[in-house]
Amino acid sequence: MSDVVVHEAGTQERASPQPDRLHIGPLPWPVYAAAAAVSAVAVWSGNLPNDVIGGLSVLMLLGFGLGKLGQTIPILKQIGGTAILCLFVPSAIVGHGLMPEAALKAVATTFRTANFQYFFIACLVTGSILGMPHRVLVQGFIRMFVPLLVGTLTAIAAGILVGLAFGHSPRETFFFIVIPILGGGLAEGVLPLSIGYSEILGRPQGELVAQMVPAAFLGNVVAIIGAGLLARLGETWPRLSGQGMLVRTGDGDVLSEDGPREEIDLSLLGCGIVLSCALFILGTVLAPYTAIPAPILMIISATALKLSKLLPADMERGAHQINRFMSTNLTFAILVAMGTLLVSWQQLVASLTPGYILICTTSVLSMIASGFFVGRKLNMFPVEAGIVTACHSGLGGTGDVAILGAANRMGLMAFAQIATRVGGAIMIVIATFLMRVL
Repeated sequence: MSDVVVHEAGTQERASPQPDRLHIGPLPWPVYAAAAAVSAVAVWSGNLPNDVIGGLSVLMLLGFGLGKLGQTIPILKQIGGTAILCLFVPSAIVGHGLMPEAALKAVATTFRTANFQYFFIACLVTGSILGMPHRVLVQGFIRMFVPLLVGTLTAIAAGILVGLAFGHSPRETFFFIVIPILGGGLAEGVLPLSIGYSEILGRPQGELVAQMVPAAFLGNVVAIIGAGLLARLGETWPRLSGQGMLVRTGDGDVLSEDGPREEIDLSLLGCGIVLSCALFILGTVLAPYTAIPAPILMIISATALKLSKLLPADMERGAHQINRFMSTNLTFAILVAMGTLLVSWQQLVASLTPGYILICTTSVLSMIASGFFVGRKLNMFPVEAGIVTACHSGLGGTGDVAILGAANRMGLMAFAQIATRVGGAIMIVIATFLMRVL
């Protein structure tokens, strides 16, 4: 029996860590080294297949390696280091002309020609929504609706005001700085958002991703720091903290997950793939009639299916399981592909101006403060309410883990997922609609 424990956030940890059995991703290091050597020889000899096989080998090996570094380096691992390295290192390599042509072609064929990014998005988004327990989706959103709404509006207003002070138009600040922070992460937020914006504006997707990625990262870093400070505040003034319980009535655990995580069922994986593809195709069919991009319609369709309870429970579990498989094994690879093909290193560096940084910081801090004070008015513990609201700016599941980990409040994960997944999906739909209308 394997001693590797798989987590939904896309990371692996050893149940019984042993120094002599180092793993890089899911691979023992000798296997990883051998696979990397074979791929390197193929790249440098010009024999790397220019297809999905060659592209995935490069992306997964780079992703696992950079992900391991991001999980190991002190401080960096606390602020989403895996995503930072997987995005920025390939971008820098390409920007300085160091990426071998054979590897670059194979990655482009996989990510663009084969449209693997759409398959990944379909499985990830559909599974994340359908895999959420119904009562968590309904009751959790009702419970968190007011703090999230007030926090979101406050973040938008504060971001736009600071943006005006630094010469940014309200449109630029809202669509390209604040919304990426609130969109639910990279794979589930920035990526579908960039596709939608690209279709509407007719601008290259890579240019849009490079413009939005820094905001998503900075927002996550500020949220982590803010959550840690709130936890310290709760230690200083215990009456403000529920010690991990959100509501003062004592039912803060009412929305916890139902039982232990189920074992992977291979037949259900097939169901999950078909369901994810079908919802994306449905979005593609409806897009010409609604003027809404297919990935956004997929989010709406998945949410409607979940709320209506029309799908059998097995189908929902299948979607959730393919989500777990994709997020565990391919998230790092997709981030590497985004960094290689979509993130311009020069544009990325140029965007990190004092005004840009201050807009991101002010937006997140104002949102956290709103959650703190509004939660207090709604009979919630203000420290926990602020921490959950902070997760609205998290980088997906990994961001939630980092934010809650900084505050030592992992028991709030169900609420955090409401803020990140559902809140992020709603922001993407609204932003895309407004972009189309305005």
